[in-house]
Amino acid sequence: MLYNFILNFVDSFTFLNVFKYLTVRTGLSMFTSMFVVFLIGTPFINFFSAKQIINPIRKDGPDDHIIKKIGTPTMGGVLILIGLFSGVFLWCNLSNPYIWTLIFVVASFGLLGAYDDYKKIKLNNSSGVSFRFKIIIQTIIAVLGTLILMKFSDHSDLEYLYFPFFKNLLINLGWFFIPFAAFIIVGSSNAVNLTDGLDGLATVPVILVASCFAFISYVTGNIVFSEYLQIPYIEGVGEVAVFLGSIIGACLGFLWFNAPPAKIFMGDTGSLALGGSLGTVGIITKHEIVLAITGGLFVLEAVSVIVQVFSYKLTGKRIFKMAPIHHHFEKKGWPESTVVIRFWIISIILAMIGLATLKFR
Repeated sequence: MLYNFILNFVDSFTFLNVFKYLTVRTGLSMFTSMFVVFLIGTPFINFFSAKQIINPIRKDGPDDHIIKKIGTPTMGGVLILIGLFSGVFLWCNLSNPYIWTLIFVVASFGLLGAYDDYKKIKLNNSSGVSFRFKIIIQTIIAVLGTLILMKFSDHSDLEYLYFPFFKNLLINLGWFFIPFAAFIIVGSSNAVNLTDGLDGLATVPVILVASCFAFISYVTGNIVFSEYLQIPYIEGVGEVAVFLGSIIGACLGFLWFNAPPAKIFMGDTGSLALGGSLGTVGIITKHEIVLAITGGLFVLEAVSVIVQVFSYKLTGKRIFKMAPIHHHFEKKGWPESTVVIRFWIISIILAMIGLATLKFR
């Protein structure tokens, strides 16, 4: 809103042209969202603690979780979303269709996550809504988001799947693009949700993936850089970098309160929304496979759950001591901080590999 308002005065005050630069607005979006989260974080946590909006702890989880984490407020995703939307509505170009697609997906997944958190708190267990209900609603949201993108996007190659490391290898998905995009968005949302099981574990990888894709969005939306890197040029997609700047800022602010020992958990409200947004960004920028690389930690967490479930149903045996895989290492005796920091290191390495794919083509 502020950016669109400023544009009205650019002709009269030429110094305002600085706000046309994506890099400037990305930075402003990041600092705005981070400042908002810092500003309201403590009273927000105190309010949720007073209202007993407490995170139910898994009874089958690591023993020390029952001692250390019981009584910690949840639904910190609301705090993240307040900061995120503060940056977005102030500094994004709200006439850009990609921004509104992302707003729709983030808000919808956030509401679904909030309902899931509410059910957990009300029933005082970690189950929440049924898996089937969650998947159905997620799929509907993802399909609607994809249809909005197809309707209002001017990108003629939206339905193509591009492969990293290759200059001209691409596949036209046709109408299969819709279920493919929905799978990416829903899968990304649930993968981040599964990762969010330890203090700060999901927050830092989200920041890393968002940072990578802020750069990818910028170069994809710049005809000179995209031609140099031999990646598809998509007009207007650079604006997504401003949105991602807001995600980075909101998560940095949240990490201040979510760092071990966490004063608040993001809950499904935050993890579903953040994961859904990253999946949507991957679709918009046409870097879905790079998303799987940079977000490889999320993929690993999701795969560990899938493998555990299939193994138990087929053989009656579990491969891991507990899934998702971060709990497996806790069960093996790793301290929580060790698991979190080592997983952060893995995420940093994967982020660097993902960025490297832009050059090696």
